[in-house]
Amino acid sequence: MLLRMEFNRVAYSIVSAVFFSMVLSPAVAYDPLDPNGNITIKWDVMSWTSDGYVAVLTMSNFQMYRHIMSPGWTLGWTWAKKEVIWSMVGAQATEQGDCSKFKGNIPHCCKRNPTVIDLLPGVPYNQQIANCCKGGVVASWGQDSSAAVSSFQLSVGLSGTSNKTVRLPKNFTLLGPGPGYTCGQAKTVPSSIFLSSDGRRKTQALMTWNVTCSYSQMVVSKYPNCCVSFSSFYNSAITPCTSCACGCQNKTNCIMSDTKIESVVGLHTPTKDNMPLLQCTQHNCPVRVHWHVKVNYKEYWRVKITITNFNYRMNYTQWTLVAQHPNLNNITQVFSFAYKPLIPYTSINDSGMFYGIKFYNDVLMEDGPDGNVQSEMILQKDKNTFTLKEGWAFPQRIYFNGDECMMPLPDSYPLLAGSAPANQIASSTLASLVLLILLAFQ
Repeated sequence: MLLRMEFNRVAYSIVSAVFFSMVLSPAVAYDPLDPNGNITIKWDVMSWTSDGYVAVLTMSNFQMYRHIMSPGWTLGWTWAKKEVIWSMVGAQATEQGDCSKFKGNIPHCCKRNPTVIDLLPGVPYNQQIANCCKGGVVASWGQDSSAAVSSFQLSVGLSGTSNKTVRLPKNFTLLGPGPGYTCGQAKTVPSSIFLSSDGRRKTQALMTWNVTCSYSQMVVSKYPNCCVSFSSFYNSAITPCTSCACGCQNKTNCIMSDTKIESVVGLHTPTKDNMPLLQCTQHNCPVRVHWHVKVNYKEYWRVKITITNFNYRMNYTQWTLVAQHPNLNNITQVFSFAYKPLIPYTSINDSGMFYGIKFYNDVLMEDGPDGNVQSEMILQKDKNTFTLKEGWAFPQRIYFNGDECMMPLPDSYPLLAGSAPANQIASSTLASLVLLILLAFQ
């Protein structure tokens, strides 16, 4: 029996690793719970100038549960000719570049591959346009569509002054705030239409092109950024996160929980690359999500969710948590968190997004006494499907801030007395599955 369980554990790890490499490969940015999610950059030419044009760039985050948090987005591209940026409103280029050939008026940026960032809140009004100046922070579409947009204006020179002479920029890059996004080529689309403030007149851009950027978790890291643990009222055993669930690469740089925190250099100081400073744990993850099956009523059952931050350098603002469970189609009440169902496919309603209530718990604080947020929810039972056996009461998937978390091994789920391990698969079946997958990669 012990040998079989050990084989199952090893085989499951192999299957999971191969599955992650197939589904979350850098070339495939498809998210089954948000199949239409992307960031679209719209470039509207609003007017012509003596040597170029004035354009408004609008970045719309159509991802339901993945936002861009501080320190914000960074957008880059390569000019098709020898264009320069004369001026910008609502954003700025990080480097001016070599503008020595210009006399009198000096451009804002002369680099062939400019890098642009959002302005910080509180800049003078004459440097702002609508939807700018939020430090690059962009909400997810599902959480707050009104804040899921960021815009800026730029005046481009040496570019051509008509639809026939302007060339589309290329090689777009987007950091949000770190890597993960891959942008396609700019494509000319029908000109954007704008309504006047009274809604009685329509105007349109002189030229419009779009760039679509998609996210892939494997571009960010080959390891997850979060893990999941389980417990239940019917079993005193707790299923912890798997060992090294988020990799073991930072094990030597972590901080023991009994360390005098005040003496640690770099504590509470975010780095430019958002490198975490973690509390030492067996899972080595910045974030842990704990799912506790709390109470079983006659017609309902109750779950408690706790999200814990083990990163001493990061406050997670506007965090989101996505769960996939078949009983989310009949959720009755959620306490302390906001909740929104996700229905990417009209025939299936098994996924939902939890997020914090504004000014109450929408910030998951850094590791410490306040480094966690909690909620409970009540779900109505479907007598045809509800069971506490075989791990049914636990979620199939968990995402934190848009990244999928590492789940525990199926045979480690809390068990009812006398029941077999959840999702236990016969050794011969697992062996065949592993063999088939390995042969497919030959």
